[in-house]
Amino acid sequence: MQAQVVLTPSQSKRLIARGIVKWEPFRRAFKSGIVAVCKGTTGAYVAEELLGADFDKRRYVTGRTGPAGGDTSWAKADLPDVVFEEGKRLEGTSVTEVVSRMSPGDLFLKGANAVNYDLGQAAVLIGHPTGGTLGAALGTIVSRKVRLVHPSGLEKNVPGDLVGAAQRLAEEDAGMGEVYGLWATHGELFTEIEALDALFNVEALPVAAGGIAGAEGAVVLSLFGERSDLEKSLAQIEEIQKEPAFGPEAG
Repeated sequence: MQAQVVLTPSQSKRLIARGIVKWEPFRRAFKSGIVAVCKGTTGAYVAEELLGADFDKRRYVTGRTGPAGGDTSWAKADLPDVVFEEGKRLEGTSVTEVVSRMSPGDLFLKGANAVNYDLGQAAVLIGHPTGGTLGAALGTIVSRKVRLVHPSGLEKNVPGDLVGAAQRLAEEDAGMGEVYGLWATHGELFTEIEALDALFNVEALPVAAGGIAGAEGAVVLSLFGERSDLEKSLAQIEEIQKEPAFGPEAG
């Protein structure tokens, strides 16, 4: 059987957050290893799922993309990093500090600014002079074989090879105004597709995107599976579809 749903970007973030904490590799790492949740909008939803409704997502945001001339000064990065070891939160430990103690099977969760789902690629816009969080952690992630995962909505799916795009940006040294670099990583994607599989054992197929009246950036997903699994997924998605847009009021 099949069903079809529309998810706005904030609704997708909530779905992805709920899915990743139920994902078996996450559950193993959370119980017996280390999970580091980097700051970012999707990371904020993951952190909230772990810490509860009192967590202020607006204060767990680093770089962000907003409309030209829009005010996003309400988005801060002044909360401590969210890091768990063997199910207990490590207070006062940053994601870049803990990575030196991480090992294969541990999870380093970092959102992305661009994905190419068909190619399994993720990329991050870089404005920090030393590469930000990735610049501080990626070498250790690779050397210690830590599992780098990018929780990211399909609204960020872009055409073309992201490695090639990153190279093109790096080759052109002159810029008009502020121009960020692009860093294509080796990390794996965790989107609405993986979330729906982890939560309900249903297959999700993106069939359309975009919309109006608040559905700008939305994705349309066709869901396939057994009737009972689809019923469970639709019931939770209906609740998730009440998720407000991520903005000044999204505490």
